[in-house]
Amino acid sequence: MMNKPEIFNRLKQGEIISPNDPEAYKMREASFATKALLLQINQSSNPTEIRDLLSGITASKIDESVTVFTPIYINYGKHTKIGRNVFINFNCTILDLGGVTIDDNVLIAPNVSLLSEGHPLNPKERHALIPKPIHIKKNAWIGANATILQGVTIGENAVVAAGSVVTKDVPDNTIVGGIPAKIIKTLE
Repeated sequence: MMNKPEIFNRLKQGEIISPNDPEAYKMREASFATKALLLQINQSSNPTEIRDLLSGITASKIDESVTVFTPIYINYGKHTKIGRNVFINFNCTILDLGGVTIDDNVLIAPNVSLLSEGHPLNPKERHALIPKPIHIKKNAWIGANATILQGVTIGENAVVAAGSVVTKDVPDNTIVGGIPAKIIKTLE
């Protein structure tokens, strides 16, 4: 029998993970390890300490130009990549088993959810996990209370209006809004 790659690699590759997968327990263990660091990060008011803890959560260096207002909530962390000069406001939730990439100069307003994971619609399969990456390109602005769903790319310089639910890719230089989000305007 051929050995499957480790579960986190399979998630990153977009493999649907069944609830009875022999490695599924590793996702919960990793989430609780991340939660231990989140307890520390969410008690800190020191920007350097917050970046250092976030570096531990993401297993990548968070640049000193990044500002994160806590609390922040992340279920795994190692599939989150954050560029330079990024601002993340209070109460950001990142479910990153499918991968979340935030490019340089991105602004994320309060109460934003970045959800790279979903579940099948079929009730018999509902507990399976479907991972698909989220990519927020350079200089995008995600408005307050917006939700970005799995598999979505937010284009360069794009704006997601407050309260929007983004289910499809957003082209560069556009403003989208609503539920589901639709193009409102093209930026010049």
